[in-house]
Amino acid sequence: MNEESPIRGRMRRGNREPSAPAGEERDVVAALAIALAAAPSPRRRSALFREDSLAGAVRAFHERHGAPNAALAERARRWRADAAKAGRRLVFLGGPGYPPRLAEIATPPIVLDVAGALDLAAPSVAIVGSRRATPYGISQAERLGGGLAAAGLSVVSGLARGVDAAAHRAALAAPGATVAVLGSGHGRLYPPEHRGLADRIAAHGALVSEFPPDARPLRHHFPRRNRVIAGLTLGVVVVEAAARSGSLVTARHAVESDREVLAVPGPVGSPTSAGCHQLIRLGAVLVASVEHVLEELPRLMPAAVGDPGEGGPARSGPRVPAPEAPRDPDAARILETLARFPSGTDVDTLVAHTGLAIPVALAGVSALERQGRLRRFPGDFVRVAG
Repeated sequence: MNEESPIRGRMRRGNREPSAPAGEERDVVAALAIALAAAPSPRRRSALFREDSLAGAVRAFHERHGAPNAALAERARRWRADAAKAGRRLVFLGGPGYPPRLAEIATPPIVLDVAGALDLAAPSVAIVGSRRATPYGISQAERLGGGLAAAGLSVVSGLARGVDAAAHRAALAAPGATVAVLGSGHGRLYPPEHRGLADRIAAHGALVSEFPPDARPLRHHFPRRNRVIAGLTLGVVVVEAAARSGSLVTARHAVESDREVLAVPGPVGSPTSAGCHQLIRLGAVLVASVEHVLEELPRLMPAAVGDPGEGGPARSGPRVPAPEAPRDPDAARILETLARFPSGTDVDTLVAHTGLAIPVALAGVSALERQGRLRRFPGDFVRVAG
């Protein structure tokens, strides 16, 4: 028997959910059984939870389709018990804690089984790519994952080998928050060698699954996982992908869910970047730096940025908070450095004088610009606002 990891042990002892009233507990188990049911279609079942409370959705399902059979009810009870024992939270569509962006997609999961305390509604960007990533792909995933996390965004990916794992690790090292969406249950984590990484993610972010704990990592689970990755986020960055990569499935889900698709170009003729080049030809935003991604954010969440343009109406969009500036000391250092140049200076000179790592400094400049604390002019010239 494998020895329990210290992190999971602490979670089980310290994050245990308080016991629910009997009626509420029955509804939770009944809702889990509905999530496990094969019929009616996922979209019709999700619609019940979008339109009513948990108790109301359960009641409506029973009235229209009858109660799930005894085998499903027993699996649901085991799922509930496993989550409670491990200190995981079960978040239901239409209920508190369910991420609003994910609720917008065509077929949102009825339930999310979540290890970790991170707010899933926090502004986030997905980074996905090849499991057989090249050193170039790994370095790009690390650069983007670390820089976006340092800018205050949650980095979402799928815990897979290659690009996904590199993005998760870089976000944790920033240090920042990251979310891993599983294609299996918590009890069948895949790939198994990422258990240590998964524990760190749960401790500093969130580990999310729509599957029961005993669900194996079956092939058809991963497209379902990919729609959740896209649905949670403001946009999806594809770092390295072959022409038939699963990352392109995530990109398709992003388009279907009205999310932005961004792609990192690779060497011309490289098979591992053919999918990225295809996306760019089809209209994906070409990104080559953290700053490029951050520059897209005002368009991805216009209500948060709120710049209506000259005389134009405010743009509509999901009302989510803008990403935070880098930690206060970093933001203060950027502003203090810029104050030495009363007439302003170019971004390269500013970054060089801050002494900060380049991704952190560039992310800070973009964040401070969105906050209205500095202004940027043509030619990447910046000065303190006012």
